[in-house]
Amino acid sequence: MTIVGFVSLVICAITVVHYYLWRRLVRSTTRPGRTRRVLTWVIVGLAVLAPVTLVASRSEWGHFLAWPGFFWIATMFYLLVFLVVLEIPRAVALLVVRGVEHRAERRGVPPGVAARRAKRDAQPELAVRSETAVTPASVAAVRPEHSLRSVSVARTDRGESAIGGVVVVPGPGGTPRDGGAKDTAGGLSRRLFIARTAAVAAGAGALGTIGFGIRTALGDPVIESVGVVLPRLDPRLNGLRFAVVSDIHLGPLTGTEHTRRIVRMINSLEADVVAVVGDLVDGTVAELGPLARPLKDLESRYGAYFVTGNHEYYTANGPQEWIEELRELGVRPLGNERVEIAHGGAVLDLAGVNDVGGVASGDGPDFERALGGRDRSRSTVLLAHQPVQAVQAATYGVDLQLSGHTHGGQMVPFNLIIPMQQPVVSGLGEVDGTQVYVTRGAGFWGPPVRVGAPPEITLLEVRNEKPR
Repeated sequence: MTIVGFVSLVICAITVVHYYLWRRLVRSTTRPGRTRRVLTWVIVGLAVLAPVTLVASRSEWGHFLAWPGFFWIATMFYLLVFLVVLEIPRAVALLVVRGVEHRAERRGVPPGVAARRAKRDAQPELAVRSETAVTPASVAAVRPEHSLRSVSVARTDRGESAIGGVVVVPGPGGTPRDGGAKDTAGGLSRRLFIARTAAVAAGAGALGTIGFGIRTALGDPVIESVGVVLPRLDPRLNGLRFAVVSDIHLGPLTGTEHTRRIVRMINSLEADVVAVVGDLVDGTVAELGPLARPLKDLESRYGAYFVTGNHEYYTANGPQEWIEELRELGVRPLGNERVEIAHGGAVLDLAGVNDVGGVASGDGPDFERALGGRDRSRSTVLLAHQPVQAVQAATYGVDLQLSGHTHGGQMVPFNLIIPMQQPVVSGLGEVDGTQVYVTRGAGFWGPPVRVGAPPEITLLEVRNEKPR
């Protein structure tokens, strides 16, 4: 899909979602008038803000849009989720209302009369409406202070008659009757009540979920300890440990402390190898260079290594400037190449391939260059940003691939959609005989929200058999 096609698809989706939100949150909950017009324009403005934020937040001049824009995108998404979930109970409630109205009409009793009867019986002095035909004479009888001359008759916007302040609804055959078919005792339409209740429930659910998600996204990553059995692994390599981190996403919503915290947590693991598997940044070195500088303090026995993710190819100057920047920070890029990790008198091949996002610029993954001609008696660990790259890695006999990209879904229920594109969403899986570990990532992209997929740094230990 071309960039133009992708942008068009995003704009189309955002437009459809906002139209649905307008139908459920504005049109269904308000009567025609000023309030509805104002809220309609608010929805239109938010519909424009969403795509503008996705584009402008990547530029330095548009960073001020990041917080309000991404917060609304998260709110929009969870409003959509909750409203869709509420469609079934909402439909059931409307069916019940229609059934009540239909039965009432068959008995000749206008809907809502029963509630008003109960209120009238409890406070008879407030009763001013009659369930029988209402005439000027009967009104004068109820209210002696009104003479026939003083009783005014007016038409309401529903075709009702207002006689001396009493609303009269024509019954069958033109006989006035009391109340509107949709009015409750308080005068609020049952359908309006149902719509407003659903809107309030969706709003409360969305804001509560987002509040929890922001706290999770901005909090400390979870340390996941994982053991992986590689049957072909030389026993002398047993216990070799990798600190795996991905999707740090340095950008307008992160600061230097975000990077410092990740480095501090990685160093506390005392790993043999640090693997940074892509999507480190969302901007240029000029914009985000200071945020990456704490990476120079990464500590490990055999070094820190990096492979590109798709977001490195989205930066204005491309990934090459970041590759050079990381070299200066002491993190070695593996651009379609491999190195030997000597440990305990044995050797493991550590390889890395570029992300598939580089194909368009001629800088895509080259598995032959990274893995071809190696000694296949050795175990190989491959760094590749996207789990789907394991399909090709398996043809080269790779024992283990370390990946990121998915964020574990970041915001439920996206985790249910990811399997349509990627073979593993998070954790340890297998693709054609190659084991794949997918970390959820230590940062976030877009909204600073994580729901059901907390940020993660992984301590992964390889062995040739399960510990006894």
